[in-house]
Amino acid sequence: MFGAQASAVHQCDSGWVPVLVGQDGSISLMSIGFLLERPDDAVVWRGPKKNALIKQFVADVAWGELDVLVVDTPPGTSDEHLAVVEALRPHTALAAVLVTTPQAVAVADVRRELTFCRKTGVRVLGLVENMSGFVCPHCSECTNIFSKGGGEELARHAGVPFLGCVPLDPQLSQSLEEGRDFIQEFPRSSAFPALAHIAQQILDGTLQPSS
Repeated sequence: MFGAQASAVHQCDSGWVPVLVGQDGSISLMSIGFLLERPDDAVVWRGPKKNALIKQFVADVAWGELDVLVVDTPPGTSDEHLAVVEALRPHTALAAVLVTTPQAVAVADVRRELTFCRKTGVRVLGLVENMSGFVCPHCSECTNIFSKGGGEELARHAGVPFLGCVPLDPQLSQSLEEGRDFIQEFPRSSAFPALAHIAQQILDGTLQPSS
């Protein structure tokens, strides 16, 4: 997404130096992909080794002063998720944005994620429904390929904010695959207002004190 595949990390007195991306280099990025000899290498590690690396990414990276630290995790409630929470809790207030697709099986997974957040004391900023319909670029008609409304219903049932729906958009997929700036290039996209609205709500939520 950031076009940083060929980047490498280096050591300094404070630890690993993250890769700086964005137009003005204001985004610090760290990934295990930067540490692999070949990009196609699989990371075949057991839990303890993965958990140790997660802790290193928190404590041994020269992040500097950050406004927000974003951790992108795979779906689930695995040991790695617990490691992230335990590693970050001493340093910052934790909050989660949960993402689902409309199908019932995906919503069921995210329902378990909500339970995980409550048990670990992680504040939920809100829930996003992704792949929420396909808007035809020619006639603007929306087709609900994967049904619709599962995310909003779950948010209402769980009592968490529903941040919005993001429709399928080939322009968004293409821009991410090519490392281009979607916000600058495709302001007329059907996904643009949805993403902008969600992002603003997340920013507003991070400024509110934890309850």
